[in-house]
Amino acid sequence: MISKKTIQDVQDRVDIEDIVSDVVTLKRKGSGKYLWACCPFHDEKTPSFSVTPDRGIYKCFGCGKAGDSINFVMDHDGLNYVEAIRHLATRYGIEIIEDEQTDSQLEEQNERDSLYIILNYAKDYFQDQLLNSDEGKSIGGSYFSERGFTKQTIEKFELGYSVDAWDGFLKEALANAYNEDILEKAGLIVRKEGDKKYDRFRGRVIFPIHNVTGKVVAFGARTLKKDDKPKYLNSPESDVYHKGKILYGLYQAKNAIRQEDNCFLVEGYTDVISLHQSDVENVVSSSGTSLTEEQIKQISRFSQNITVLFDGDAAGIRASLRGIDMILEAGMNVRVVVFPEGDDPDSYSRKLGTSAFKAYLSDNVVDFISFKTGLYAEESAKDPLKKAQSIKEIVSTIAKIPDGIKRAIYIKESSKLLEMDESVLVAELNKILISERRKGDKKRIEESTGEQMLEELIGEQEVKEIDQNGLIKIQERESIRLLINYGFNEIEEEYKLSDYLLEELEEVEFVTPVYLEIFEIFKKKLAGGEVIDSDYLLANGSKEIKNEVIGLMTERWEISPNWKEKYHIHIPHENELLETVVFTNVARLKFRVIQKLISENLVKMKSAKDASEQERLFMIHSELKKSEIELAKVLGIVVSR
Repeated sequence: MISKKTIQDVQDRVDIEDIVSDVVTLKRKGSGKYLWACCPFHDEKTPSFSVTPDRGIYKCFGCGKAGDSINFVMDHDGLNYVEAIRHLATRYGIEIIEDEQTDSQLEEQNERDSLYIILNYAKDYFQDQLLNSDEGKSIGGSYFSERGFTKQTIEKFELGYSVDAWDGFLKEALANAYNEDILEKAGLIVRKEGDKKYDRFRGRVIFPIHNVTGKVVAFGARTLKKDDKPKYLNSPESDVYHKGKILYGLYQAKNAIRQEDNCFLVEGYTDVISLHQSDVENVVSSSGTSLTEEQIKQISRFSQNITVLFDGDAAGIRASLRGIDMILEAGMNVRVVVFPEGDDPDSYSRKLGTSAFKAYLSDNVVDFISFKTGLYAEESAKDPLKKAQSIKEIVSTIAKIPDGIKRAIYIKESSKLLEMDESVLVAELNKILISERRKGDKKRIEESTGEQMLEELIGEQEVKEIDQNGLIKIQERESIRLLINYGFNEIEEEYKLSDYLLEELEEVEFVTPVYLEIFEIFKKKLAGGEVIDSDYLLANGSKEIKNEVIGLMTERWEISPNWKEKYHIHIPHENELLETVVFTNVARLKFRVIQKLISENLVKMKSAKDASEQERLFMIHSELKKSEIELAKVLGIVVSR
């Protein structure tokens, strides 16, 4: 197990702005205390992902993800805690010191490490077969040579060849003491009944598939025999490979995508490699599978612009249209380049050469909506029924675009191309949007948690009952927020805010476990004469506590300094109103707790059958009501008697 010293060194030296900037573009706004971006962990159009560089933490107000640099690498790259520490330590040149691991930790880490090791070994083996075996050089080498792949390109993508033998790789791996079970889990060998074992890849050129950090996680293999099927064969999914989350070439392309602020999307491995040879490096492939939301999200971490490169095949174009609708739905900008019939990115880049090919991409790019509208307009020009269907198809695509201004522009352009009155398209668009909104509302209501529903229903006229635990939780959260952010502040001479809160809330029973846990930690430490803060909880708290504390430390909204200067308005900081804020919150929390106790007592009164018990509960009710009315006066709230 990695030592605490190594972990501390990583936490001290790693720059979260540097780490997060590898994935999304961070921008300052307001006071500049926070950096903002669209969240890399969920789809959103308005930035709600906040980084606080001076505290080394991040928080998304949309999906709730929060943590430090280590958590970010874990969540983004799919690594476990130890792998994330190793990755960051290597990146920043920090010495890794090992402590002893538990058996379960060691087993889990060993298996994952073993998968990466055996996959890397297989990559080296396939490369060696390509470069040094007679079969590899004559068959695999000839194929790559025909494709025009240079030695540098072969090295860059770590291409290889698998010999045409049933167990050539298996024998070699076993001879080098690699575990047979790990070989199978990595998808490199296949087991059949009767314990028959053989290589998955035989007589094929090999395309290693890398994750975003550059580790080999799987292989794609192409047969060179006309009668051998399937033409392309991929590794099965494993603990380190999930094909719906991987884009071929992203590791080699990510920096270029960010620099060019555009990602070319192609279909196959050779398309990606050929474009690199044509000096177009911002290109990835979905590897022949349908584009997934996760893959789109991965691209969006580096750029909001995707250019889809289509083969000159009408049937193939039509089959891909629905996948592109998903990109639009994610709020990204989509453009299209179509190659002449019979050509694909690979063949056409080799045919034209670097300069002419890059010029073709630049001169023939068109936004996707205009492309799709033109395609349908041409197909349905003389058929009224087809035209009606085309209009529905095009408008349904425009409806996927989250930005209202973009929708309006595309409606206007489409009306011209389709020779259709704009109002007709607007009416159809509104019909679709209303229908989708209703479906979304219904789904949201069905899936929402009680707390989410409470937050959405507060203030609505339809609310009949209020979740008292939910309201108490809101005030508990505010109490803990004040405690961790201002616990050291003095509200009277030598009387800290933490002293006041802990005394006032001593008899309050917290309903939220994480807030109770934080409260108890504060209480325990204060009893020992120590006042702790958010830094202590971030360093020593559980994962749940850390996530909650980060959320409580991070402000979602900031007032722009320019706005304050422009209107000459002084907005007091919370520090200036701290005593009032704390007093009001304590009173409000007690008020909510009293209301809950009243409700619980009323239930007992209704079920009580003994007269003396009813009288006792009635006396309790009277005392609780008095307390409620007193607190209501303090808060300026009117309650029924």
